[in-house]
Amino acid sequence: MAIPTPAGGERWQLLRLMAARKTVLVSLIVLVVLVGAALLAPWISPFDPYKLSIMNRLQAPGAAHWFGTDDFGRDVFSRVIYGGRLSLLVGFLVVLLASVLGIALGLTAGFFRGADKVVSRLIDAMMAFPDILLAIALVAALGPSLLNVVIALGIVYAPRLARIVRASTLVIRELPFVEAARALGVPTWRIVTVHVLRNLMSPLLVQGTFIFAYAILAEAGLSFLGVGVSPDIPTWGTMINAGQQYMGTADWIMVFPGIAIVLSVLSLQLVGDGLRDVLDPRLRNEL
Repeated sequence: MAIPTPAGGERWQLLRLMAARKTVLVSLIVLVVLVGAALLAPWISPFDPYKLSIMNRLQAPGAAHWFGTDDFGRDVFSRVIYGGRLSLLVGFLVVLLASVLGIALGLTAGFFRGADKVVSRLIDAMMAFPDILLAIALVAALGPSLLNVVIALGIVYAPRLARIVRASTLVIRELPFVEAARALGVPTWRIVTVHVLRNLMSPLLVQGTFIFAYAILAEAGLSFLGVGVSPDIPTWGTMINAGQQYMGTADWIMVFPGIAIVLSVLSLQLVGDGLRDVLDPRLRNEL
């Protein structure tokens, strides 16, 4: 059953419950630091992430270059910060696109009985393929670019949201307040958007944090395989791809963007778990 969306002062209570859990609080702090660093990259980055300096190539981490330099002498710390801008942006855009597609498919399948069978079979067919394989196929068909990676991953993760929306809509459409709205002659579009969709916001918010994490990992995987973002664009995935040939001699080129991926994904997962616990009344009573 869908979880009602908290309103007013209850939101502050939910935030306090989340902050009371140390793992969730630390995760929120890590996310704020990562997002803040990405937004403030032009001001806090000590070097130009694109500037070549062959004289300083493959320098180990030190006072001048905190995370060392890569094979072209570029500062790894600056590239990690700038890479976070695109990696986090890709994750955010994938969540938006997957939400639009997933909500549309899920509401159609759950509210309109005639379309349920067709849409459900489409969702099942898309989920039958492993995420990364379907993403590779879509990017290969569309062409490697930042926009096409977002489109491919949005399509890949839309069925996850569609299944949640469909299952919740099947329950909500039979509730008394929806039946009352129908009896009063409320237009179908208003019932779907106001009465049904409004009650889906909490589970969608929780699932969105998980998809955000999956999208960051998937983008890194696609870039590592060379089918994602162009190699000259600094993302965490492209940095790991560029540094793999120096594994064992200049590990820092791969280690630091890898740590950034781990921190962001783990933090998003823990925040998602915290949201799920505080938004579910049954779990909230146990906190």
